[in-house]
Amino acid sequence: MTRVLPLILLVCLAAPASAADAPKKPQEPGTSVEMPYLIAPLASDDRLVAYAYISSKILATSPSAAMDIREKIPFIQDAFVRDVNGATIGMASDPAKIDSANLKARILADVRRILGAAKVAGIEIVAVQIAPLRPGS
Repeated sequence: MTRVLPLILLVCLAAPASAADAPKKPQEPGTSVEMPYLIAPLASDDRLVAYAYISSKILATSPSAAMDIREKIPFIQDAFVRDVNGATIGMASDPAKIDSANLKARILADVRRILGAAKVAGIEIVAVQIAPLRPGS
């Protein structure tokens, strides 16, 4: 019993604490749709500070939903452009950095509005590159 107890304790400590800590289920092949780059302005006090080049992909619920997403890419991209130009995506504390959580929620809402929530599992921000207007100043 004294040999088994440390082993049980080790197994309990190694197990994920919650579902959030557990590894995510891999996406089914053919269900992610790469979006064209999105160029978003970053402003502070109504002055343009930089541009953010954002690469994203939409995660569909099935391969057939991914086909529907691909057919609607021009409409989705238009909604993204209107969204990021309508309200800043910069952080309140530092407008030269993007608020990733807010951006993700906003563009996910755009996609679900266009396609319906049943076809969209989520959205992933793949990369963000910030290009300041006046580097070094």
